[in-house]
Amino acid sequence: MRFTEDFRRRDLVETIASRIAERCKRQWRLMEFCGTHTVSIFRYGLKSLLPEAIHLVSGPGCPVCVTSKSDIDRILALCSLPGAIVATYGDMMKVPGSHFTLTERRAQGADVRIVYSSYDAIQLALDNPDRRVFFVGIGFETTAPSTAAAVLRARELGLGNFKVLSLHKLTPPVIVELLEEDCAVDGFICPGHVCSIIGAKPLEPIARRYSKPCVVAGFEPGDVMQAILMLVCQLEEGRSEVEIEYLRGVTYEGNTNALKMIERVFDVTEAEWRGIGKVDNTGLVLRQEFAEFDASPFLPTHIESKPDPAGCRCGDVLRGQLLPTECPLFGKGCSPESPVGPCMVSSEGSCATYFLYASVKHD
Repeated sequence: MRFTEDFRRRDLVETIASRIAERCKRQWRLMEFCGTHTVSIFRYGLKSLLPEAIHLVSGPGCPVCVTSKSDIDRILALCSLPGAIVATYGDMMKVPGSHFTLTERRAQGADVRIVYSSYDAIQLALDNPDRRVFFVGIGFETTAPSTAAAVLRARELGLGNFKVLSLHKLTPPVIVELLEEDCAVDGFICPGHVCSIIGAKPLEPIARRYSKPCVVAGFEPGDVMQAILMLVCQLEEGRSEVEIEYLRGVTYEGNTNALKMIERVFDVTEAEWRGIGKVDNTGLVLRQEFAEFDASPFLPTHIESKPDPAGCRCGDVLRGQLLPTECPLFGKGCSPESPVGPCMVSSEGSCATYFLYASVKHD
């Protein structure tokens, strides 16, 4: 516990803030890609410690928020299959589909279970041999290894009633997609938990090809402030490199065992990101070798999805083009208790974070 508390020390954070103010001579716009960083920034009031020249914007770093409405509708379609058990992480329960949420479908009688790991879904399949268990594999590279491990375990057990709907997404290519859209960001605070799996190496094209410095950061206030200082130093010195602030959790090469497991079970394909669209090489689907565990063949051939409600600007928020408070629905019909868009649902969603910490001064 003491080790964690060291990164929350007020004197440490204030000292780093002073160094940022000393080094920062120009206006810089930085994107915290990860929703956990956004939460940390607001929970600890870090914006109030930064010079006005530093502008922080949120990115598409919440896997629940970037799950497209069409994919939500696919999950909901599984609920209608006879005898189906749909196993999902809790953050997905309130994300609006075209007609319902998973919470509403469960209230209507669908068997939707909240699980805390992929192995919980394996246990559901073992406990219910006469029913199909559809596990919703969602998340970035952080959770993909656990889904892969569950598929391998299901094969080992001969568990034919265990199925996976893979909605996993890969993060570095979507940063490139944002930059191709002329995203007005000078540098990136990169996610420590994702990079604990993939390492810092996949970020090199972002720094080299697009001249956007990247710093992999942990999630305590000291981590975030140090990452901002490292970015400011790079920018003021005209450098564009990949650096690791979160050295206690991330290596340059990443977790090779986890990466091998992902490669063993999944093929890379395109994926649809909410508010961004289809992005090549950002999706993970089960390899043909594991087709027996694929939930996709059980889905209807056509599922009609409706567009987002009028006024919902989640897509612009996820691309860093709009602050949540600038959305016309923010706090006016859209709140964590009654979310209109996905950014207000997840505990890591930028809109939910801004709403929770509404007393904090925004840019």
